[in-house]
Amino acid sequence: MKKLLYALTIVLLISCAKDTSNFTLKGNIKGLKKGTVYLQKLKDSALVTIDSLVINGDPKFELHTELDSPEMLYLKLHQYDNEEHVVPFFAAQGVTEINSTIKNFELDTKIKGSVQQEKWEEYKKLMSRYKDRNLDLIKENFDAQKENDTSKLSSTYNKHNSLVKSRYFATINFAINNKDNEVVPFIVLSEIYDANIKYLDTVNNALTPEVKASKYGKELQAFIDKRKAD
Repeated sequence: MKKLLYALTIVLLISCAKDTSNFTLKGNIKGLKKGTVYLQKLKDSALVTIDSLVINGDPKFELHTELDSPEMLYLKLHQYDNEEHVVPFFAAQGVTEINSTIKNFELDTKIKGSVQQEKWEEYKKLMSRYKDRNLDLIKENFDAQKENDTSKLSSTYNKHNSLVKSRYFATINFAINNKDNEVVPFIVLSEIYDANIKYLDTVNNALTPEVKASKYGKELQAFIDKRKAD
């Protein structure tokens, strides 16, 4: 009788724990027969698992967690040949869907979910032009070094500095234009944290009260306060 009561208590506790989840990640990895999928978050500079599921035949899965506010989460796929793949995505309360293939997991990944994820993808698309230009400058610099052309080296150096400034101002402009989206303080903290403090203040002061009260909104405020104190 005691064993039965103990088992029922455990089941009840597990059920109660699941009831607190307000976020569901649904997914389908075409071609996956065996492996494990993990839902992870960043904590103290390390990824920690908050839910997981062993895949055995059926490539569809569901993972759950509780979110206080929108934040970046990570879907990790571990195959039994020890290959690991990780895809970041911006999650919010509700349902997010991730579909991909085992052949090209990162490249084929399609994410449908939060408005924060949509803005994150919009920002990455904006930044891709700066990334492409930077690659061109790296090649120019390499060629100048081979030719021992100091004039070209100086030119590529100046172009690179100009590109960095342009990328920073594009990010600041994007942030201010999307001040009501929780992805903004995350972008500031991860992409332009070393910008002049006056620009960080400008973005921070533009954020809506709801975004300021979010996870990354609070972290941005704490980061700015610390920089000012140092």
